[in-house]
Amino acid sequence: MKLKRYKAVASLTVAAAVVAGCGSSSSTNSSAATAASATTGAGPAAGSGGADKAKVYTIGVLADETGPGASANKSFLQGAQAGIGMEKADGWKFNYVVGDTATSPATALTAAHQLVDQDHVDVVLVQSAVAFGAAPYLTKQGIPVVGVAQDANEWLPSKNMFSDFGFLNDTVVTQTAGKFFKLVGATKVGTLGYSISPSSADSARAAAISAQAAGLAAPYVNPQFPFGSTNIAPEALAMKNAGIDALYASVDPNTGLALINALRQLGDSPKAPYLATGYGGDLLQAGPAGEQSAQGVYFTTSFEPIEMNTPATQKFAAALKAVGVTTEATYGEYNGYVSTALLAQGLAGAGSNETKSSLIASLSGITNFDGAGLLGTHTLDLSNRQATAGGIDGCSYFTQFEGTTFHLVAGADPLCGSVIPGKVAGSS
Repeated sequence: MKLKRYKAVASLTVAAAVVAGCGSSSSTNSSAATAASATTGAGPAAGSGGADKAKVYTIGVLADETGPGASANKSFLQGAQAGIGMEKADGWKFNYVVGDTATSPATALTAAHQLVDQDHVDVVLVQSAVAFGAAPYLTKQGIPVVGVAQDANEWLPSKNMFSDFGFLNDTVVTQTAGKFFKLVGATKVGTLGYSISPSSADSARAAAISAQAAGLAAPYVNPQFPFGSTNIAPEALAMKNAGIDALYASVDPNTGLALINALRQLGDSPKAPYLATGYGGDLLQAGPAGEQSAQGVYFTTSFEPIEMNTPATQKFAAALKAVGVTTEATYGEYNGYVSTALLAQGLAGAGSNETKSSLIASLSGITNFDGAGLLGTHTLDLSNRQATAGGIDGCSYFTQFEGTTFHLVAGADPLCGSVIPGKVAGSS
């Protein structure tokens, strides 16, 4: 397919240690790859062990800018822009080029080829439901990849790929989901996942197994739902007939909220509807209809919610404001921001004559990544590629949407659970 390209400039500035500039990427609208520039300013050369801060590094941002995955992943670009702005305070300079997967594995591969072969990127930041389409090529080319291991399990064996919340394997089952459902008084759990996304399907299976391990019933498990669909009436009826009073949907917000609406229309309003995505701006940008659908719904995130009002969340909010984001942070914005922080930490240890190989080696040696402070008291050890599930140390942060705002859930910010021995959620 022919790829459309055009250039846009985003200006990102920092005053002292606080982001004070402004900009926007709202005009970005590409079919497969869009070039953009965001130079973060000059800084002194790195000291011993650090990459050269006088160099301008080119980042390829690979995301679902269009297609059914865009509702959860499109805003990754704004998060990366916010992260780039913050890293200017430490002297790093970055340009970025955007590749749109169009939520297609084949298009993801095409966009990756363009980022590497034509744009000559130094590193790729990625959040996509179909990153597995591009991963083998990026690995073969030795391109450092930093981002979100949300699509499949290729991140674990690919030594050039680094997830901002760990090397997840959703076939691993933790206590976390079961503990959450017990906390909110659920007894019968139904789960839903996408067939096209191995991580979504396995996560739906894992949540059901976790609930059962906690002594709850899981009478409805469906890991084969069509990606992005909102034609959910048959599934809602099946859940109602199964007698569920709790729901876990490892799907995009449009599908999850459609399911909750369909259940309510059938007279079955689960006491504990729990969505893996949709927290923050992903929901609020849907407007009054989305907010009405989300009343009483629980949402989860791997990082501290803005509502915790910690120094790290305050800094994150300021960085987003500097690039024109005035609504509450989205899932994509969190990951874009944190992924950029991880990249900068990797560059700091990549050597004065930094290469792609030395950057990969540096990222592999990080043992104390704190997610720009957004992981709270927990840290990520990237030198240990042991597969985990449910977030770092099995921890997730939970909020509940009521009225027009998100509220912290007592005892669940974060809620952590250990791996359950002998339990596997894979289809095989």
